[in-house]
Amino acid sequence: MNKNEILLLLTDRWCDWEASYAIAVTNSFSEYNVKTIGIDTTDQVSMGGIKAAVDFSISDYDNFDSLSMLIIPGGLSWEENDYDEIAQFIKKVRSLDIPVAAICGATYFLCKHRFLNNIKHTGDSLELFQSVKGYEGEKLYIPAQVVFDKGFITANETAAVEFAYEIFKILKVDSDEEMSQWFDNFQNGAVH
Repeated sequence: MNKNEILLLLTDRWCDWEASYAIAVTNSFSEYNVKTIGIDTTDQVSMGGIKAAVDFSISDYDNFDSLSMLIIPGGLSWEENDYDEIAQFIKKVRSLDIPVAAICGATYFLCKHRFLNNIKHTGDSLELFQSVKGYEGEKLYIPAQVVFDKGFITANETAAVEFAYEIFKILKVDSDEEMSQWFDNFQNGAVH
């Protein structure tokens, strides 16, 4: 079976721009299909006011044989909610060796649920993670735009381009040369 599905996990007031490069390129210019998933199938409204339909609820999703990656954008609800059911879903995804990509507030969520205690990681700040009860990953924190370790991509809130590039490399959406050219264009501008 072809592992060509990417899930974008949506929560209330999700950051629409943080995964936009990654999902647009993979959905439009590769063999991957991006689908949305949430706690339930209620439409989710982004910080920018974009109402997005949710294709799957995490309790009903069973297409793991086709799943190539779970992408989790940040948002304004990660600090307000425990989302234990999402944590269980991430555990299931990782138990199947499927990569998880989290950016901004989603890294805070991973921290809250102790996913970052034993992997190299980054996020919006070490101080933010240190304020979370149960966080033991200080020595593994890297002050970087994006970090990939043991199946997790973590990125800070300013790293949408780097986040996408790391996703592209893991999914091998194009040749190394094409992906490098894309990164250079979006990082430095097409006109230098």
